[in-house]
Amino acid sequence: MGFFDFMTEEIAIDLGTANTLIIHLDKVVVDSPSIVARDRVSGKIIAVGREANMMQGKTHENIKTIRPLKDGVIADFDASEKMINMFIKNIPALKKKWFPPALRMVICIPSGITEVEMRAVRESAERVNGKEVYLIHEPMAAAIGIGLDIMQPKGNMIVDIGGGTTEIAVIALGGIVCDKSVKIAGDVFTNDIIYYMRTQHNLYVGESTAEAIKIEIGSATEDLKSPPDDKSIQGRDLLTGKPKQVQVSYREIAKALDKSILRVEDAVMETLSQTPPELAADIYNTGIYLAGGGSMLRGLDRRLSQKTDLPVYIAEDPLRAVVRGTGIALKNLERYKSILIK
Repeated sequence: MGFFDFMTEEIAIDLGTANTLIIHLDKVVVDSPSIVARDRVSGKIIAVGREANMMQGKTHENIKTIRPLKDGVIADFDASEKMINMFIKNIPALKKKWFPPALRMVICIPSGITEVEMRAVRESAERVNGKEVYLIHEPMAAAIGIGLDIMQPKGNMIVDIGGGTTEIAVIALGGIVCDKSVKIAGDVFTNDIIYYMRTQHNLYVGESTAEAIKIEIGSATEDLKSPPDDKSIQGRDLLTGKPKQVQVSYREIAKALDKSILRVEDAVMETLSQTPPELAADIYNTGIYLAGGGSMLRGLDRRLSQKTDLPVYIAEDPLRAVVRGTGIALKNLERYKSILIK
């Protein structure tokens, strides 16, 4: 076993719908969009991550960009396996090895995942040389990454707004007491913006542009304390077919996203209503913790706070909270044995 241990490398993976992050030796070594570009003729993967992301919406018929994960789960098994493989091969410390090392991995999965979807993640991991594969639920990983002591008999509420799913969970004693996983998250926000631009401005914008709008002027409320400047957006005019530019303010984006954010609010309220009274008492004191890229939407914390009458805190570096927690679980396997799924 000693020799095998010596040959084993440990990695923690947050396999997300929008971004995949990998921690190796306590450092985030991969932080890339979960997207691959495939050559239609040869079937070969020609680019992955950032490089493939830049091709999105700009490809000719011989190149296809694929997002292998949809709603937090693997939708294209082959592409996801190749993507994970390429990401792992790109880890600097593993590049130097003559032959690929055996891997001990912890991978996070959404809490609302089915057995079949779980098996797909595990099989992907085993195919890229994962000898010991552990899975951890996303809200758990987020809680550990935020720095909460999840083993205490104390209730904590986590809302993790990712790309494909929003995970809401109440955690106590190292377990999820009640949870809800809704498929309203970053990708839906992006599509809301595309739809709004189409219907209100007769402007057809692509996914990358809509995402840039979301990041730069996206908002959850129409009255922000320090509003961002208006943004000029280029796209195709649906009436004339010519390229055109329009000015858009954050208020319009707030309107575009309102319905989806309402659904996130409702899911939070529903989870609160299912929480046992003792834990509800804890949450009244500790408040709600937000993680994931969606938590960076301007004014969302305030809006949730007004809806729930609870204090709402955003994790520091929310995009990496989940992978940080996964990395901590990997380092302290013994301590977190009970919450990992073998």
